[in-house]
Amino acid sequence: MRTAIVTASYRGDFERCRLLCDSIDARVTGHTRHLILVDRIDVPLFRSLAGPRREIVGEAELFPAWLRSFPDPTTFGRRRVWPTPFGPPLRGWHVQQLRRIAMGGAMAEEVMVSLDSDVVFLKPFDVGAFQRQGRLLFHKVPNALAAHEEASRSEHRAWSRKAGELLGIAAPDVTDEGYVGTLIAWRTDAVRGLLKRIEAVSGRSWLRRLGATRSLSECTLYGRYVDEVEGRPDLYEPSPVNFCRMHWVGAALKEGDLRAFAEALAPHEVAAGIQSFTGTDPRLIRRAAGLG
Repeated sequence: MRTAIVTASYRGDFERCRLLCDSIDARVTGHTRHLILVDRIDVPLFRSLAGPRREIVGEAELFPAWLRSFPDPTTFGRRRVWPTPFGPPLRGWHVQQLRRIAMGGAMAEEVMVSLDSDVVFLKPFDVGAFQRQGRLLFHKVPNALAAHEEASRSEHRAWSRKAGELLGIAAPDVTDEGYVGTLIAWRTDAVRGLLKRIEAVSGRSWLRRLGATRSLSECTLYGRYVDEVEGRPDLYEPSPVNFCRMHWVGAALKEGDLRAFAEALAPHEVAAGIQSFTGTDPRLIRRAAGLG
């Protein structure tokens, strides 16, 4: 199955995204192209990352005219906000999810590999690893929420509840399965199926429906659709394996910390994700990744 890599990013993560691109070019094979999805105002900045197999996609190519960003007055214009006539204004994290969903429903490739812009590949990786004799690896961790702290567990359950509501799943109201991952693969025909399902359940366009909620996890939405609505286990191989090791929270990592983090990767882990909110210097990550 043809496979494209998709990354949603923004100008605050530009140097991290450049590092991701360099690591893909050096270590990743098997994909048709790499698509970087950004706000329309960020297209000129990100255009320098484009190449023979890398495209910069402004959200004007994915969204209708009513969904556009403006400077957020509550942050004196330091951040962007997406006003919508169908609910409270959207923030960047929500819109990045909508971009990935929109691209998954529109692209010609059969498989979309989704990864964030604060990921860097540390080992050679062929995206064909997601395919097993015609089946696609489906990221699923049974009873994953049991290991979360209470605040995180509540948030994940809210995402699960909302996904069930959007998809018209009467029961169970909430599941404890974990579907969230940083380097995962989706079947694009399944994305199109879940968008049709949302429209059939709500009687509205999928973008209007998803744009009206703040409790959204695209991974949970896709996971519950595949597990409880689509009903095609012959197409998937459920797996708790995550190819990317994440550093989600904490203080900024120093160079020695980054080397130790990279050296601690499990054999199946090919990439590291250093959450941008930790404030870790991208130049240190680049050196630790051996990319100059």
